[in-house]
Amino acid sequence: MISTNMRTNNFQYIVREAKETDAKDLSAIRVQIDGETEYLDREKGESYIDESEFKQLIRDDHNSERNLFLVVQVNTRIVGFSRCEGTTLKRLSHKVQFGVGVLRDYWGYGIGTALLKESLLWADIHGIKKVTLSVLETNEKAIHLYKNHGFEVEGILKQDKLLSDGNYYNTVVMGRFMK
Repeated sequence: MISTNMRTNNFQYIVREAKETDAKDLSAIRVQIDGETEYLDREKGESYIDESEFKQLIRDDHNSERNLFLVVQVNTRIVGFSRCEGTTLKRLSHKVQFGVGVLRDYWGYGIGTALLKESLLWADIHGIKKVTLSVLETNEKAIHLYKNHGFEVEGILKQDKLLSDGNYYNTVVMGRFMK
């Protein structure tokens, strides 16, 4: 079971595996995070996951060797999460897809980095050969972070996302291979 205590200059936080009791909070903060940035695929409220669906997702992830669901907790509040999702299909079972979300008020404190590091450590321990992700081309901080943790650009999905400014943006597809 993953549980790591971390400290910034402003507060202490815990990175840990999600529990079913987190489901209600996760449902709410996912909607909030989606509304705070255009870096993610969804707009606020789209593809809504309610408390019972989150409970089932957490349950399924705990029972899968290829999935990991982490949360970040500050005091009693969940402020971010990440997920690695794999598959049992033999031809794809060597890899997982990584995704992350952190509340805007907690950007810049290393929370996303902590979630990424814990996820990569888990992947290495579990023999995952490849971790993949996609990131909006304008999210330069994230691209830099991923490159610093061994990810390579594998391709560009041209004019992949239509944002609120009416323009289309490219998505950068990245992968990290087990060392």
